[in-house]
Amino acid sequence: MTHIIDRRLNGKNKSTVNRQRFLDRYKKHIKEAVNQTIKQRSIKDMEKGTEISLPSRDVSEPIFHHGPGGVNTRVHPGNKEFHQGDVIARPPSGGGGGGLGEGQASNQGEGMDDFVFQISQEEFLDYMFEDLELPNLVRKQLKDASNFEYRRAGYTSVGTPDKLNVVRSLRNAHARRIALGGKKRKRVKEILEELEALDQQCLDNEVSDIEANVIRAALFQELEELRHKLGKLPFIDDFDLRYNNLIKVPLPSTRAVMFCVMDVSGSMTQAIKDIAKRFFILLYLFLKRNYKQIDVVFIRHHTTAQEVDEETFFYSRETGGTIVSSALELTSEVIQKRYNPADWNIYVAQASDGDNWDDDSIRCAKLLLKDIMPKVQYFAYVEIGSRFHQNLWEEYRQVAATYPDQFAMQDLTDASDIYPVFRELFERRDA
Repeated sequence: MTHIIDRRLNGKNKSTVNRQRFLDRYKKHIKEAVNQTIKQRSIKDMEKGTEISLPSRDVSEPIFHHGPGGVNTRVHPGNKEFHQGDVIARPPSGGGGGGLGEGQASNQGEGMDDFVFQISQEEFLDYMFEDLELPNLVRKQLKDASNFEYRRAGYTSVGTPDKLNVVRSLRNAHARRIALGGKKRKRVKEILEELEALDQQCLDNEVSDIEANVIRAALFQELEELRHKLGKLPFIDDFDLRYNNLIKVPLPSTRAVMFCVMDVSGSMTQAIKDIAKRFFILLYLFLKRNYKQIDVVFIRHHTTAQEVDEETFFYSRETGGTIVSSALELTSEVIQKRYNPADWNIYVAQASDGDNWDDDSIRCAKLLLKDIMPKVQYFAYVEIGSRFHQNLWEEYRQVAATYPDQFAMQDLTDASDIYPVFRELFERRDA
């Protein structure tokens, strides 16, 4: 088998296939590089492309060649210092500085860098969100569906030329010609047989020539009239035309809404808030890229909760005490008003440091168990901080035990945990 590799530059996407083959081959390295890049990036640079560095030993293509064994005689050109037959000692181990990068670090000499290339923003996001999805996404009922598709539903006698079904129309025309001309063709066949029989009778002297000519003339006249009538039958008529009938069928809706609930109370330090924002930005990028019909509701809370726009959610500096149940109550209220669970896939992602007002954590668990969890597809809770878990975490564990497939909770210590935790929360599950 012969493999031809196109190494031309990527003008007019000529080497797109080769590029894709290259990316597939080094997928593992690229994914590791993407993971490392995400950990180091700021919020604003989250969705940009990046440079990928591959170890030089991994980019060489396998080839068939002679091994180093056996006895070889080589004659190298000499110079003023060396002559044919001289034995040249090997350089000391680690002191070559020949540039292959295998010696010890020094301030002299050159080595071979890893293979570095750039992946685009689209490719970067592809690797970042690969194998992720919203859990438990289902198709809701058809009422008020906004998506439709056209499906074939037989044939119709009226339509536009672009929907003309040629085969069905010709079949109808053929059937019509058979139905209208069948008797005439049968009579034509009978006349031809009668003329042949008349000729035979003339040869056998059973009929006189005069009588035969009269009969023959009458038959020829009738034959001509029949053929004339058959010739006037149109090959195809408007009555024969058939058009493909397409009907508009509503598609089940996969509409979804994501509630982003963030704690902005005074106990949330700036570092913790930054981690929470980065988590929600990652979630927002994932939703925007992978789903077309999805609403995002942003809710901030301290002692009171408020539904805000995207700008306010990420950049407002308002803070205060902590009552987590206020955010859950607002979430339940918005679901009841705007997002009927029969029509929408409902998701909630909550980020907090776990610090809550006395006895409010118990109320949070009750709200989740009675009002929210029966309506949502999935609830993801991340607790940010390095201290011991608060009573909110313990209450939420009871909810997780009651809804093991719909409720997930993880803790974040620093920014490097964001992406691994995000992947774990939204990793594609086996059906």
